[in-house]
Amino acid sequence: MRRKSFLIAFICSLFLVACEQTDQTDNRGEPRGGLVFRLRTAGYESEEGRSVSVEKADYDRVEYYVTDEDGYVVDGIKSFYDPSAAELRLEGLREGEYHLLVLGIDGDWEWDRAVVRELRHQSDEWLAFPADLHRPLEAEYFYSLNPFRVTSATGPDGKEEGVTFSGDVVQRRIVGRADFSFSFNNEYVRHAVTGLKVRLDNVRFRTGFSGDGMFSGQSDGITDELDVSLSAGKLFLPTVDDSPLAGEVEVLTRNCQGHQVRRVFAFGGLSVSGNRIERIHTRVEHPDDRTGTMFFTEAAYREGAYGRILQDGETKDVYADSRSRSFNTARPLQAEVTGEGQLHLRFYSPRELKNVTVRARIPSVDPEYFDLAYFESLPAFADFYRELPLLTGDGVYRTESGRNLHLAALEPAILQGMELKVDADDDYWRKLQQIKHGWNISFGLYGGDPDKTDGGPTGNWMGIRPVHCREVVALFINFTYMIDMPEHEEILRANEDRLYGNGGVTDKVTAETVLAQMRQERSLTVGLVYPGNGVVGLGGGSVFGAYQSAWLRHYYDTYACEVMFHELGHVMGYSHSSSFTYGPWAQELMNKFYVEHIHEMPVDSPDYLDSKNNPNLY
Repeated sequence: MRRKSFLIAFICSLFLVACEQTDQTDNRGEPRGGLVFRLRTAGYESEEGRSVSVEKADYDRVEYYVTDEDGYVVDGIKSFYDPSAAELRLEGLREGEYHLLVLGIDGDWEWDRAVVRELRHQSDEWLAFPADLHRPLEAEYFYSLNPFRVTSATGPDGKEEGVTFSGDVVQRRIVGRADFSFSFNNEYVRHAVTGLKVRLDNVRFRTGFSGDGMFSGQSDGITDELDVSLSAGKLFLPTVDDSPLAGEVEVLTRNCQGHQVRRVFAFGGLSVSGNRIERIHTRVEHPDDRTGTMFFTEAAYREGAYGRILQDGETKDVYADSRSRSFNTARPLQAEVTGEGQLHLRFYSPRELKNVTVRARIPSVDPEYFDLAYFESLPAFADFYRELPLLTGDGVYRTESGRNLHLAALEPAILQGMELKVDADDDYWRKLQQIKHGWNISFGLYGGDPDKTDGGPTGNWMGIRPVHCREVVALFINFTYMIDMPEHEEILRANEDRLYGNGGVTDKVTAETVLAQMRQERSLTVGLVYPGNGVVGLGGGSVFGAYQSAWLRHYYDTYACEVMFHELGHVMGYSHSSSFTYGPWAQELMNKFYVEHIHEMPVDSPDYLDSKNNPNLY
């Protein structure tokens, strides 16, 4: 919150009666009649020289004087400034011609090292800036000089009374603004900008301003390099007549190979004047303009507002339809080119993926894969669609061997033979790649209704919601990663004598058999179990479900994991007589292994999803 400090500087002679100062919290000296001035600020002038708007003044500091017709400061006047109404009241002036001088400051004048001086005459220097400021101003400075006349009239009782004066005082900036803007031939170059710098060529600015509105002095011609990437508008005092605003703009970009490109563009012949905006526009010509690879920086991805799957609010008709929402845990990132010529990426993952490269190969065009798209970050549960530049114009693409491949715009039919592959320079991706034996996962309601507050229980099921579906993804990515961990194999082999099948403890099962069963590709429709009937999990064949608490706590709770592995034992064909349900496999070996090794798993923390704090839980 910016600091509001309304300083009233109405200077009176030490040998006369001191003027009375009040503010909005101390009204003891407030004049009740007299002259009323309403302070208004004008907007920046248009190209035609007209102010585009006038608004009530809102300043951090206000200074004002009244001078007589000869320009000298008038003493002995009662005054009050009300910042809430932006009104200045004066009382005690005799008949005559006067000038009202008002200086309003919006912003941090101390950062500008601005000095407000005392006036005795309106030609005196009122506002001074250092010659060695070397940077743009932080605050805006508004000024007005308004002539006015005080008259008197005789009332019905024969006594002379003052005539109240009311009027708007429109203030304009004594500073100007230089706006730097840019246009790009390639949108991916625009998003790849890492720096926008401006260097001025010995431009000299005014440093003094008098009560009658005259500028004086000049800076030393040195201005530090300006960063215009965050704030393109820079405030300056007016330029000296023989010192135009000129210099160069530097544009720094990067590409998906990590190379940096520097481009410099000159500008000049401009000037800064009060209450005006000088526009410096640069059209960026860049060597990457012809690049066809879609380079999605994090900023570019945010700007595109691309979709996401399994989000709160997604309807049950979508997420409970396996044609719309299903995946294999060994292939959580799905990539395709749609019939409309769009690149489509769908990511079943609670975590984002960094440094993702999508490569394409069109055998009828070139035998090599080439870089089709690069993503600095692909968000969790991304559902990305974007038309391919291949269809819209010429482009240069980098092949896997490093050569440049020039492709003219292709006909949509050619894309039917396109092959895609995805790679990522990311430790998370390397873990996902270690999942060799994926399971097919979809989501089922089993008669429950997630649109009802109680989940619409039907038998032992209630309506699964997206918050649960996301945890399903996390659990099964971790589970199918776990089954190929060397440590997991070791614990099975070390406890092989404790593994037994449906025939009881004498029905021995080998570690190899269990590994083969766990690594067998399976298809599960996963739901949410209703615990009201005393059931916390259900499983068998292609059916799998657990109650809500288990989905939230599987990262760290051995009982939650016991529920999960108990039902997985049923999925693998084992009954309650085996060690895979009410026995050591589910109740001691697997559940503890999962919890104790969660830090090694792809989804190693509940914090990615933070499901426990989701308002859509039952």
